[in-house]
Amino acid sequence: MKKLFTCLIFINALLFSFNAVAVPKLNSLPGAVATIFLDFDGHFVQSTVWNGGNPINCAPSGMTDPQISEAFNRVAEDYRPFVINITTDSAVFLAAPLNRRIRIIITTTSEWYPGVGGVAYVGSFIWGDDTPAFVFSNLLGPYSPKMVGECCSHESGHTVGLSHQSKYDITNCTTPVEPYNSGAGSGETGWSPIMGNSYYRNMTNWNNGPTPYGCTNVQDNLSIIATQNGFTYRADDYTEILDAATYTLAPSNYTVNGIIATNSDKDAFRFSLAQNQNVHVTVIPFNVSSNYIGANLDIKLELYNSSAALIRTYDPANIMGITADTVLNAGTYYLKVDGTGNTNIGEYGSLGSYTISVNMGTLPIHDISLSGTLDKNKHNLTWNITADEPVKTLVVESSDDGSLFTPLTAVTPAAANFSYQPYKNTMVYYRLKATSILGQTAYSNTIALKGISNTGKYFSVYTLVQNEVSITAAGNYQYLLHDVNGRTVVSGTGVKGINTVNVSNLPGGMYIIQLFSDNEKQTERIIKQ
Repeated sequence: MKKLFTCLIFINALLFSFNAVAVPKLNSLPGAVATIFLDFDGHFVQSTVWNGGNPINCAPSGMTDPQISEAFNRVAEDYRPFVINITTDSAVFLAAPLNRRIRIIITTTSEWYPGVGGVAYVGSFIWGDDTPAFVFSNLLGPYSPKMVGECCSHESGHTVGLSHQSKYDITNCTTPVEPYNSGAGSGETGWSPIMGNSYYRNMTNWNNGPTPYGCTNVQDNLSIIATQNGFTYRADDYTEILDAATYTLAPSNYTVNGIIATNSDKDAFRFSLAQNQNVHVTVIPFNVSSNYIGANLDIKLELYNSSAALIRTYDPANIMGITADTVLNAGTYYLKVDGTGNTNIGEYGSLGSYTISVNMGTLPIHDISLSGTLDKNKHNLTWNITADEPVKTLVVESSDDGSLFTPLTAVTPAAANFSYQPYKNTMVYYRLKATSILGQTAYSNTIALKGISNTGKYFSVYTLVQNEVSITAAGNYQYLLHDVNGRTVVSGTGVKGINTVNVSNLPGGMYIIQLFSDNEKQTERIIKQ
């Protein structure tokens, strides 16, 4: 019996191109027979099972090329462990066997099935009749690459045999607390299952957990995907055996890409030092932005000596990537990359691609010393950098908990200080991120400064201005700048941290700025000199 789900699940159709719009032609694994086609350019669907047998004239997605690319990359990373090609190219899709392909139509035509983000039929990937699934981009954000990508993976997950995953209270094994499990945590390692509600967490992946049919009805996502659809996991790219046959890195700087494809997969790398040297290692999971946004792989790195004895383990609690600096004696060493769990989820779905970079030799940036003081309503930061090579970029980062840091502002590489008025009166943690012209990144020590007691506003605005208005915000927001007659002269959006609004072309005088977030509204008077 065919099961219908919404985005949450749906199917069958004769398909005809309609209103074609040029989109980037992207492929995650060219040559793979199995194919998921993300169709962004509009399509005509004629089916007896969709829309009561009436045709559906699907409009294009309405998304820009960068938005399409981000959504594609999110889906591609979700399916990275498997021998399947995620594509936006219809020719690639049509060349795949009928029972090894699925079309996901991303469209604004949603009125025929209102109130959901997408629809698909469970198991339709292997039906062999070109049954499509649908994702409604106008209802997701709208046009949010994050939400569209999550829904594409969710709906295609239904087509490869997966049901929803739910969350239960320990006292009730029958009725789920959340039919769509929303996960747990926040920041980089905030997690939710792809087959739950994955719109609002960063780390979203396949899960081995309960379905809506009872807490003991556990669904092993990976096993179902890899055994029931005519494709399986990718072949192991690097062995984990530590011996002379282990993949050997070059004797100087080296970068290599890899994939953790299964729960048991670990990748090992061998390197040798002719003399005592500094060694700088970074292992970065695939991501679509800063702070490992969109990453599926939470990385653990192990360092071994020539006898294969473990020297050190790098596994930060709330960060998905690894940055390690150490000084090693001459000899042979091994690095082992593994997917790991965290406080929010185990290592089951911690799979995906990564880049490991090893810099051997003298480190261009030796030390970054950061200090700070309170001065009335400001935090004054000062620093000293010891480096052999010029610093290319310098970013001040802040954190509410001393663990998860986000960029506050970029400063000129020659700067040695920065003043900041915090937007809340709780403790604020700071660190400095420096990148040399050689691409090496280093961090300062972390300092903590108490917030100012008379602050606490969501927005902090400098009201006496010349060419620009400086705004510090606790989160993303919108703004409207009005003249004294109430006419809107400037409008726009801002992000968490320090933002500026250019008013250099406005005449001097008084203005009113209105600032809006989801839950906050603030009005300030601005005097332009």
